Amino acid sequence: MSLNWTITVLCIIVATLAYVAWNFFRIRKMPEGTAEMVDMAAIIRSGANAFMKTEYKTIAIVVVLISLALSLFVEKTSGITFLVGAAMSSCACVLGMKSATYANVRTANKARETMSIGETVKVALCGGSISGLSVQAFGMLGLVAVLLIWGGVNHQTDGGGLLLHLQGINASVMRVSTYSLGCSLVAMFNRVAGGNYTKAADISADILGKIRNDLPEDDSRVPNVIADFIGDNVNDIAGNCSDLLESFVATMSASIMIAVILFQKYSIDQMFNPTVIFPIVLAGAGLLSCLIGMLYANVKKMGSDPSHELNLATWISAGMTVILGLGASYLIFGNIDATIFETFGWKASWLSPWICAVLGLASGVAIGSITEYYTSSDFKPTRKLAEMAPEGDAFVITKGDAIGSRSCLMPVLLIGIALFISGKIGGTYGIAIASLGMLAFVGTTVSIDAFGPIADNAGGLAESCHLPDKVRVITDKLDAVGNTTAAIGKGFAIGSAAFATVSLIVSYVGNYTPANSEMILNIASFTVVAGAIIGGALVEYFSAVLTDNTIESARAMADEGDKLLSVPGVLEGKVRPDYNRMIQMATQGALRKMLFPSVLAMLIPVLSGFVFGIEFVGGLLIGATIVAIPRAIFMGNSGGAFDNAKKYIESGSLEGHGKGTLAHKSAVTGDTVGDTRKDVVGVALDIFIKTMSTVANTLVNVFKNFTLIR
Repeated sequence: MSLNWTITVLCIIVATLAYVAWNFFRIRKMPEGTAEMVDMAAIIRSGANAFMKTEYKTIAIVVVLISLALSLFVEKTSGITFLVGAAMSSCACVLGMKSATYANVRTANKARETMSIGETVKVALCGGSISGLSVQAFGMLGLVAVLLIWGGVNHQTDGGGLLLHLQGINASVMRVSTYSLGCSLVAMFNRVAGGNYTKAADISADILGKIRNDLPEDDSRVPNVIADFIGDNVNDIAGNCSDLLESFVATMSASIMIAVILFQKYSIDQMFNPTVIFPIVLAGAGLLSCLIGMLYANVKKMGSDPSHELNLATWISAGMTVILGLGASYLIFGNIDATIFETFGWKASWLSPWICAVLGLASGVAIGSITEYYTSSDFKPTRKLAEMAPEGDAFVITKGDAIGSRSCLMPVLLIGIALFISGKIGGTYGIAIASLGMLAFVGTTVSIDAFGPIADNAGGLAESCHLPDKVRVITDKLDAVGNTTAAIGKGFAIGSAAFATVSLIVSYVGNYTPANSEMILNIASFTVVAGAIIGGALVEYFSAVLTDNTIESARAMADEGDKLLSVPGVLEGKVRPDYNRMIQMATQGALRKMLFPSVLAMLIPVLSGFVFGIEFVGGLLIGATIVAIPRAIFMGNSGGAFDNAKKYIESGSLEGHGKGTLAHKSAVTGDTVGDTRKDVVGVALDIFIKTMSTVANTLVNVFKNFTLIR
């Protein structure tokens, strides 16, 4: 039965990738517009490709070294699966970024040709769907390939490295774990490097254009503008793709690992294969649902309200996932004896995993709605923030901080309640399935999230290529919607990271707990408490490093941009500024500053495990998670509110305080503060805790054998 299910899921993956390929070539065939638009788009595309090419050369070296270490010292095939994970994540990132750089100029041109919001939305969403569906399809493709090539998952501890054979290594579990680790590594590098690139460029462009020279946003005379456009693609597209792909894969991996742990505890053959295959089938049901949702959006005639159309695609995907998930739960668990469910602690028989999945899904949708409330200019918090702008910078920043802090409570409360109920209904397995439920329709979530930077780039191109004001009105409306979808996407990413990390922590504790024993991490133990305190402090340190790196890069780019702007003829619009110099600075700065924080996330659990042992690492993970989740929510939502408050003023909605006023300058200051929060620190914190948890899971048996202080 497991093989049949796996083949079925593989067919869904292939069909999805075929649709992605069709959309990709369809986008490329669309006209790009005027000669100036073609020229600008080519510069953006070339710069993004150059950055990714240079970054992946660095990533490739690190990936090869780690894969060799894994095969030599942990499990002989784990290096290969680690490479597969890195490759799948890279494929999704590169394809997503390329599609975005093709879609942005074509979105602007569609607005120019048709003056139709609905037609323009379809082009941007088409580009976004390539990113979103690729994330889910490639994430599943690699895992399914690993399962098929090595004959699925078994519960035997039969693994060992080429040079070192440790006790307690389960080869199939290690393959799943290292596949997830490969995805984590690429995600960490992409988020850190991409965040530094995009915000250094964005902040320096704002400082140089809006503050120092009083120029319009995205004015082609500002040398930093093109680097800013490129940054939207390398971070908000490629970085986001790798981030959510990693969360998605991590939840599937954690579910499979917990299934193995439960078999080792209860030794019930009837439950082993079903619990292993259900996460794959649920993810496949979600992928099919996303495909249907995107197909519907593609064929439907779009109206003048982009938010309605995007929300409809989301609800179709979510609703289909719930329905198909119910069928999968019945077909896989429906014939199992009810007494067995009682042994596993499942309170609702075969419905238990489905209920847990629905709880996770509902939590994800709810967190997205809460994020929208606190960050969209359609609602009171962001409008109140804009109203503070006439009072000056201090009022703006203070009010933005208050909005960010206030916004933390409900998402964290939802996560906590969902995890509690899932654990009560489905035990430890239920927690992992709840995590997967939130991410089961990630393809649609990322598709709509990617809509935002594509629309943003389209608006920027409309401004820099001097298209008619009517075109900018259309792209500005799409951009405003895109800002909200991006904020929702960040909230969703943080929420999914919380669920994924908890699943990984449960898996970690289960991996070192002896068979037939309860999975317990004693938080009263001084070892665990010490680890938790240090884990929390590391989150703050990591945040500070990322912020400092970005601000230093932004200042250097702003100063260099000043020099380029002073070249005779540039400010008058007679001579094109040296865009390539800014692109080169952003690329070099991002790649130079990504190594330390990225490697830090990998090394912390490794060193902690070898020196202080497995319980200390457990505390480290818990402390980091508890601090990182509300901080990431604070960073994302305060930053989103700052951004949309600025755009609210720029749209003329705050009477008497439009572009160029003191209120606008204060809002720009707030947006500059918020940029590093939402696009650098907030998005990196979720991958930070997931990476640490994945590394810990991979090396838990190594820590059991080698610990300096016992």
